Parts: sequence; structure tokens; C-alpha cells
Amino acid sequence: MEQGSAREGVRPPYGPGAYAGTPATGRVPEQMRVGRSQDAPLARGEHTHSEPPAPRVIRHSVRGQILQALRAALVDGELTPGQVYSAPALGARFGVSATPVREAMQQLATEGAVEVVPNRGFRVSERGPRELAELAEVRALIEVPVMLRLARTVPADRWSALRPLADATATAAAVGDRASYAECDRAFHRAVLTLAGNGQLVAIADELHRRSQWPPVAGPATRRADLLADAAEHTALLDALIAQDLTVVQALVREHFTGADG
Repeated sequence: MEQGSAREGVRPPYGPGAYAGTPATGRVPEQMRVGRSQDAPLARGEHTHSEPPAPRVIRHSVRGQILQALRAALVDGELTPGQVYSAPALGARFGVSATPVREAMQQLATEGAVEVVPNRGFRVSERGPRELAELAEVRALIEVPVMLRLARTVPADRWSALRPLADATATAAAVGDRASYAECDRAFHRAVLTLAGNGQLVAIADELHRRSQWPPVAGPATRRADLLADAAEHTALLDALIAQDLTVVQALVREHFTGADG
């Protein structure tokens, strides 16, 4: 339990990873995402002290839940690149003290998502097309050779077991939920790379993948059609892997990394 949770109104969970009235899926409830409430817009800077608090976090790990919510807000573009956000203001938004928010922001700083601004808070990092292209290039250098090697060695039934993960990306894409899609997308890629049996590879690739999902400065949010196209590539790739069509696999894998959300 996070320090100070008693005065923050954190109640015992209803089950592992559960929320009141919410299935224990481990996902961030819609009302906990920054900026989701139309009645209480996203807190920024120090100008939010009069806002009513959002529904309180009731998971055991306050810091972990807030970190999830902030990551979702980054993916959704609800935390604006270049904007400074203070821990007390965001804490008021979540109905917790500034401490778990500050700890979560420090984690995001180590990941390059935000920058520490002394005596003010945290500025969301501004990234342009070149940085996204560089991330895509590094990911391709790591993942493409591994996927092509796995295509030659992994039996069809192992690929078939990944079908639910590919279907999950399609489901998230169909409703245009960027945050859910980002989670499902990374889960699919992690599962593929896990077949290589190299934990360090999986961890490094997943971190690069996470960074590539943050929207660029002044860039438009990924359209639902883009998410659907990206999810379709997952399904097509699995079909080719199951059929052991290496020519199609190679074309799909290389093409997949030219997209915005692959």
C-alpha cells in the first residue's frame, strides 16, 4: 500500500486487480483516465484547485494505478506535448496526494515521456516525426530478424495460440480506443518475441514499442482506420505464419514497421 493511502480514501480492493462495480481485468477504468470526465476537464498547472476530485482510486497500488492512467493519457494525447503538469494538481484530479503522482511521473521521466521542471512539475516531452522514424528503425533492426527466424522454426500450433491476442487488437481498433489498442498491440508483439526465449530481447523491444506509441507534438491522433489497418496486419501475419508462407511473412513484417502504431 502506498504511504499515506489511508488519508487518500483508498479502500480495500474487492478482489485482485478489481474495482468497485468493475470486472477484475487489470485495465484502467474509463473514469480514471485523465481528462475523460466532461464535468472535470484535465488538470493542468496550478489552476485546478477548485475542480471536484475524480472518483478515488481503490486498488492496492495507488502509484501503479496512476501510472497506468497517465500512460493511457499519453497515448490518447490527453497530456499535451510541451505542457507542464504539477503533481498536486493531478493529485487533486485523482483524489490522492501529490506523492504517488510524483512517483509515477518520475517513472515516466526515466522512460522519456516527461521532463522534470524544477519547482513547477513535469513537462510532457515533445517528439517529432524524426524521433518516431528512428524508433521504428531500431525496432525493425531488433524484431524483424527474430520474427523471420521464428517463422522458420516455430510450429503452426504455437502461432495459432496467439490468435486471441491478434483478435484483441482488432476489437480495440474497431471502437477506436487508442489506449486499449496500445496495450493489446504490445501484448501481441511481446508474445511473438517471447517465443525466441530471450527475456532481455522482450524487455528492450517492449520499451521501444511503448515509446513509439506516444503521439508526436502537434500531430493528429491516430485515426480509427489506421488502427484497423494495423490490427489487420497482425491477423494476416499469423495466417502467413500458420501457413508457413515465408515470402508473405517477410513482406508483412517489414511493412508492419513502417506504420505509426505497429
